[in-house]
Amino acid sequence: MSKELIVAVATELLDAGGEAALTFRALTARLSTGYGAIYHHVANKSDLLAAATDDVIAAVVTGVVVDAEPREALRALALGLFDAIDAHPWVGAQLAREPWRPALLEVYEGIGGLLDALGVPERALLDAAGALVNYVLGVAGQNAANARALAGGEEDRADFLAGVAARWSRLDPDRYPFAHKAAARLREHDDREQFLAGVDIFLAGIAALR
Repeated sequence: MSKELIVAVATELLDAGGEAALTFRALTARLSTGYGAIYHHVANKSDLLAAATDDVIAAVVTGVVVDAEPREALRALALGLFDAIDAHPWVGAQLAREPWRPALLEVYEGIGGLLDALGVPERALLDAAGALVNYVLGVAGQNAANARALAGGEEDRADFLAGVAARWSRLDPDRYPFAHKAAARLREHDDREQFLAGVDIFLAGIAALR
């Protein structure tokens, strides 16, 4: 029995059923052990959830190619975080709930370090990193929440977007000109591509700081 094994099994339970599925009873059954063996490594469910989140985020941050061009490394890191939170929706909620945990520090260190490598002035580094981190985690978390809301329902993503697009197209074009323009693209847009487009907009603005 090790903390690594416990965290790995906890991650499987979280991925399968969300936070409600992570119980020490489920852990003991899956690991064929007693409560004492688990409590020897983790204090409680909150500690275990935080450790699982730290592991997911650390895998993304350490997987970035450090000798890549900083802009491309930033895009890769942002997309890695987006995909990780999409695969593990509970991670986004945990980062929002306990922002002081090591996982968020790793995100800031990764993004902040790459912004520094891009030549962002020190006076603007904190603001630039904060804006980009909030965008990445906010969009990734919302995307994961949307996917959870549609999971298991009768309506899939394509049907949902088609319905929204249809409603927007029927709105008064003088009152809602943007909605009318967006409706045509809404049903076919790709979430990852739209996310990366937003990252590129941030990077274009950040480039102006240099």
